[in-house]
Amino acid sequence: MASADLREELNCSICLNIYTDPVMLSCGHNFCRVCIGNVLDTQEGAGVYACPECRAEFEERPVLQRNLKLCNIAEYFLSAQPEKEDSGIFCTYCVHTPVPAAKTCLLCEASLCDVHLSVHSKSAEHVLTDPISSLENRKCSVHKEPLKYYCSQDATCVCVTCMILGDHKGHQVYPVNEASGQEKEKIIIFLEKLTLNLEETEQKLQNLQKRKSYAQDKADNVTEKVSAIFRDIREQLESLEKRALSEISRQEEQISLRVSELIQQLEIKKEDLTRKMGHIEELCNMTDPLTVLQRWQADSADFNETEKEYHMERARFDETFNAIGNLDKVLISLNLQHELNDIIADVTEKNGLQKPSASELVLDVNMAANDIYVTNDSYPTVEYFNNASRPSTFQDFSGQHYWGQRSMTWDSITGIELGTNSV
Repeated sequence: MASADLREELNCSICLNIYTDPVMLSCGHNFCRVCIGNVLDTQEGAGVYACPECRAEFEERPVLQRNLKLCNIAEYFLSAQPEKEDSGIFCTYCVHTPVPAAKTCLLCEASLCDVHLSVHSKSAEHVLTDPISSLENRKCSVHKEPLKYYCSQDATCVCVTCMILGDHKGHQVYPVNEASGQEKEKIIIFLEKLTLNLEETEQKLQNLQKRKSYAQDKADNVTEKVSAIFRDIREQLESLEKRALSEISRQEEQISLRVSELIQQLEIKKEDLTRKMGHIEELCNMTDPLTVLQRWQADSADFNETEKEYHMERARFDETFNAIGNLDKVLISLNLQHELNDIIADVTEKNGLQKPSASELVLDVNMAANDIYVTNDSYPTVEYFNNASRPSTFQDFSGQHYWGQRSMTWDSITGIELGTNSV
């Protein structure tokens, strides 16, 4: 109550709003600077100025003195008041300065600010609602009368004339307040259903979020595990690569050493042969027959022995050369395969990976190779036959892939090899 009284004291008597930049006349009355300025402007031609509140006259235009104390009080009062949401609807009666409306009177069809609302009629006929921008939708479009009743048959609001004389004559109608109460009950029931649907939706959303989070965590764990597995595999493969390359280098070095020894021996042999060829060419160039015969007689035995040694050394060379051989690719391949199998077994065991389990072996007779026969009994087996002894019921299905190209006998239930034959 005290706040309302203070507000009235802080209202400008011209705009009926709280003072804005208040100024004071010499008579002691206060006004907004803009408001009193507009009033004094209208009094310019009259030759005399008067106070809008006490009608005190002034021969000259009054000097406006700013009321600092009143200005501070007004600003403090405004800052202490709770802010109201601006609806964009202004008071109908505040013509000088737009003031947000606090209520709308349906009877007066006018919007009221707090000041005008305080002096508004409190009669029951004056129905107050929240500010409404347009009242046209609250009137009958035909009779321009207030919509006070609700036709349940046509589900629409009607005026008195529509109910008595118009299209809704004889229909079941209710006052809008009563009809609104009934509809609100339906709305509340519908709201409860929507609330349940919302709760269910939120629960599903939470479950999906949990599932998503679980999937992400699971994926992160699996990703980390797979990365660790491949790091381990890479490390072991790098180690295996070093060992394989080292083995290749060892074999290459061993072969190179043996070849180098043979090369050295052949170089010595080459020098000896070159020396002897030079001696023979020297004999061929001699002109003295007696000297040629004497020297050849002395050296022929040595040359004959050299030829025998050459044939023997050639045989030994061929044997040694063949013994050197090449890189043992088969051994290297087998070692690699063995090492790779060990790596797979090690990674599988260390990381708890599931090993493939035995499953039932299904043998399609129509896809069997030409030399394969499946016994037709309760415990079928697969047997090999050569083309001569093969049953005549077998046919060759060209263009297809066949199982059983190896010559063996399989137990079709256990998958155990019973025996093998050479194809």
